[in-house]
Amino acid sequence: MAGPVIGAHRLGAPSSGFPHNASMSEANPSRPSAMALAGVRVLDLSRVLAGPWCTQTLADLGADVIKVERPPGDGHPGGDDTRGWGPPYLKDRDGEDTAEAAYYLGANRNKRSIAIDIASPQGQALIRELALRADVLVENYKVGDLARYGLDAPTLLALNPGLVFCSVTGFGQTGPYRDRAGYDYAVQGLGGLMSVTGEADALPGGGPQKVGVAVADLFTGMYATVAILAALRHRDATGQGQVVDMALLDTQVAMLANLGANYLTTGKAPRRMGNAHQNIVPYQVFQASDSHLIVAVGNDGQFARFCELLGLAELPRDPRYATNAQRVRHRDALVPLLAERIATRPRDHWLAAMEAAKVPGGAVNDLSEVFADEQVLHRGMVVGMDHPLSDSLRVVASPMKLSHTPVAYRLPPPLMGQHTDEVLAELGHGPEAIAAWRQDGVIG
Repeated sequence: MAGPVIGAHRLGAPSSGFPHNASMSEANPSRPSAMALAGVRVLDLSRVLAGPWCTQTLADLGADVIKVERPPGDGHPGGDDTRGWGPPYLKDRDGEDTAEAAYYLGANRNKRSIAIDIASPQGQALIRELALRADVLVENYKVGDLARYGLDAPTLLALNPGLVFCSVTGFGQTGPYRDRAGYDYAVQGLGGLMSVTGEADALPGGGPQKVGVAVADLFTGMYATVAILAALRHRDATGQGQVVDMALLDTQVAMLANLGANYLTTGKAPRRMGNAHQNIVPYQVFQASDSHLIVAVGNDGQFARFCELLGLAELPRDPRYATNAQRVRHRDALVPLLAERIATRPRDHWLAAMEAAKVPGGAVNDLSEVFADEQVLHRGMVVGMDHPLSDSLRVVASPMKLSHTPVAYRLPPPLMGQHTDEVLAELGHGPEAIAAWRQDGVIG
């Protein structure tokens, strides 16, 4: 790949050490790279979601991500566990299920897959060889597991001092929970999210509720991406790599955001409030005569306009409802008045009136409506990709829109081990060595 790069070296070339190739600050702004992370090489030893979400983001921005997967054997089908997390599965050209689960396809585009048995000495040697030529390594093994294979951060940083080594675990590399396995669902509960998600206990359907997508995993993947980019910036300035220690629980606590701040300010734990907001009223879902809509009033002026379009212009003059602080204190009296009026007309009537009055709100769409929405379509949030097994692969696009270094969809989510021979050849290994390793089960 041509152009200014963050990364230090290409596959097949020995590590030159500091100084690295042109840093961000040295890049000529009049001749931007085709992709922001062109030249950055990422060795991806992660699986499932948090790690792969991070590495897919880096890959979307142009990094060469080499995904290391387990070869089949000993009763294990091989590969990232999510390959089998279906149905649904990608359909082949005859309309039959492939072995590629939609879950896997959603987090692994723009990567190359190699199958290496890291439990074998030769497999470990190949990983070290790859790490020597990498800018970033991302892994989500249990704490201490990689040390058994000589693939831990101290070992690899001694070989490649400029390496950014990112570990993603449930609870981090330190602390009393460090040896526990961490899963998004459990962390949503342990980290407080389920205590503020779901309907109030006293109401039908009340009780703890997880978020519908694995938000602890996804947020951890995104925070990991930010931390890696910061570490690369530091590496380019100093030549010094470092360890990035990402924990799902840390991230879950951080993403409590205003609710965490509410507790630390008052000492009072927020409670579940269903679709209502803890600090703003009215800011919730209402039932119209035909379906649901969201009202997201953010200030007193919007509240006055909302009441006027409802035919309730007297409410903002009531001292109980004149300010947001008062509306929060008196929500139990106010919300039923609004709900009663909203229930008299269809959703689209209210949404059109709110749009005209510049009152924020929106529909509650299912995914068929989301992917048919004119704004979603206009923004190109669905991308078709060529796939070795199918002509029908569509993926959710990256939301990142960069004017000079746009995201590119270069590679479909790879088949397991699809690029093993290609990557090993780039390291300088010939066909005979590759065939022998495959015969011995070192590679798949």
